[in-house]
Amino acid sequence: MSTTTAGIIFIGSLVLALAAVHVPLGDYMYRVYDGDKHSRFEITIYRLIGADPRTEQTWPVYARSMLAFSAVSILFLFGFQLLQPHLPLHLNDPGTEVTPHLAWNTAVSFVTNTNWQAYSGESTMGHLVQMAGLSVQNFVSAAVGMSVAITLVRGFARRHTGDLGNFWVDLVRGTIRILLPIAFIGAIILLAGGVIQNFHLHTQVADTLSGGQQTITGGPVASQEAIKELGTNGGGFYNVNSAHPFENPTTWTNWLEIFLLLVISFSLPRTFGRMVGSTKQGFAIAAVMGIIAFLSVTVMSLVQLQHHGTVPTAIGASMEGVEQRFGVANSAVFAASTTLTSTGAVDSFHDSYTSLGGLVTMFNMQLGEVAPGGTGSGLYGMLILAIITVFVAGLMVGRTPEYLGKKITPREIKLAASYFLISPLIVLLGTAVAMALPGQRAGMLNSGPHGLSEVLYAFTSAANNNGSAFAGITVNTEWYNTALGLAMVFGRFLPMIFVLALAGSLAKQGSTPDSIGTLPTYRPQFIGMVVGVTVILVALTFLPALALGPLAEGIH
Repeated sequence: MSTTTAGIIFIGSLVLALAAVHVPLGDYMYRVYDGDKHSRFEITIYRLIGADPRTEQTWPVYARSMLAFSAVSILFLFGFQLLQPHLPLHLNDPGTEVTPHLAWNTAVSFVTNTNWQAYSGESTMGHLVQMAGLSVQNFVSAAVGMSVAITLVRGFARRHTGDLGNFWVDLVRGTIRILLPIAFIGAIILLAGGVIQNFHLHTQVADTLSGGQQTITGGPVASQEAIKELGTNGGGFYNVNSAHPFENPTTWTNWLEIFLLLVISFSLPRTFGRMVGSTKQGFAIAAVMGIIAFLSVTVMSLVQLQHHGTVPTAIGASMEGVEQRFGVANSAVFAASTTLTSTGAVDSFHDSYTSLGGLVTMFNMQLGEVAPGGTGSGLYGMLILAIITVFVAGLMVGRTPEYLGKKITPREIKLAASYFLISPLIVLLGTAVAMALPGQRAGMLNSGPHGLSEVLYAFTSAANNNGSAFAGITVNTEWYNTALGLAMVFGRFLPMIFVLALAGSLAKQGSTPDSIGTLPTYRPQFIGMVVGVTVILVALTFLPALALGPLAEGIH
């Protein structure tokens, strides 16, 4: 079987599986967030945290709850890392203590669902920190993103009210009813596929050819691997992430991990459609996501399989940094999927991709990771782009734009535009400052366009809460840990505040009935417009920077 044929089968089976679960999982999540019954276990949690599940919150209160929870999570995880030498299941290796600036960066990274790792997981973090610190944040940070997305959907669905739900209820339900059961099943399947799950601090694997002994740390990997992908987190137990055979042993576990990182985000549009009372609207959003994802995967596979953008004599260059057991095609699908979502997990070395392949990974993140995007963040990002598209269409015909019965007034478009501009501002400003400082330029492994790409990728990944790395660049420094940490904080929470404010503004409106001038937002015409607006806006914003980096490298 040829590589191309195997790649087509791999992608085709993935698409069929996602299509099969789209409706049942989307409907299940609709029932989770739309129901009013609470289990005894959930009621116990509400009592422990002092939350009243019967009350609803306005958007400012919802935002304060979300920010307070995230702030406490950062402080807890920061302290947890600094205390780990005194805790059980620590590696007890000399020189593995976490510095304060690395603890800050890691705490922010996992709480913001970025999972950027400026350290080697198996040689830095003990098992207790991995389980009770990092894995816990894998669950709750994903649940926070889903909560904000559902709040925006409620803004569209509700009329003449300021109530948008209860953050604590949404957080608990998303974690217990959605993420935990799916992650549990996923972990069992991964265990069956060869992913390890133990508490071995050190395991001697084999004698090396040079006469030494190879020692690899064991650990509770399967339980972290499942939620790492499902919650679009991406932080690996090992330094090489999903390229490590203990995290991702076979081709079919590679397929499963891609499925897990896509499944919730591709099913949430169905939840959106059910909540607004029109499944056609949900299918339209899913179609936009699917078209962009298809284009990205196609281009990525072509440039990697045919070596586009590399020196013509570098035959086989696309295999550099690629695991032999996965091959180029499957690795290209993983790379596209992990950057189209906010996952950041990798099963190959993005720094070794062709120049155009590296460009695709960056462009995927610069789109805002909306195809299908992060767990929750993909849906609200796509709805923001739909609002911008409706506004542009309204300007063309000279009438007040409307979306789902809501008028898009200057207030709504200002909030949507502010959301869109946050990420480019952080990425371009951070890259410019880093390139202007000689000490930070010295951290680049390569010079010229590829060196710029390393820095541009780092800030793109941090600001969009992706977490994958172009590698090469040395980021475990005080400056980069601080700068990228700030990029993650602002890139996560400022957009969320704008989304919640937008939800509050929409919920206060009534319902505007459709008229002859209303743009149908479920037809192919609108789907094509959203795709076009998304690509054009991002291209206009980032093309100059990309031209100096991967594009310049490709034509060099």
